[in-house]
Amino acid sequence: MDLAEMQQRAVEIHGLYDELNRRERRVWRRDEFLVGFMGDVGDLAKLIMAEEGARQAPGGRAALEHELADCLWSVLILAYLYDVDLAGASRRTMTELEESIAAQLADPGEPT
Repeated sequence: MDLAEMQQRAVEIHGLYDELNRRERRVWRRDEFLVGFMGDVGDLAKLIMAEEGARQAPGGRAALEHELADCLWSVLILAYLYDVDLAGASRRTMTELEESIAAQLADPGEPT
């Protein structure tokens, strides 16, 4: 599945969440997705720490995979909600990072 397909699927699930939330309470605002994402990142951090042996966390590898997918879903939805071309932004950012790292590697001077 490529990025566009993943985002389309994420948007479909986002629509289902909106439908469910309309029935049960209210639809989340855009900024509330950020708060949810922050919670997911915290959960991911705990699972990574468990993977590294620094703490205990239930669920093992399956929980880690699930939380990484949850975080990816949040990024895809935030990009959608804020009309960000994630593929284009990713290409530009990776090019900038590559050029910056290559320049630092080419400079025999003091490490930064």
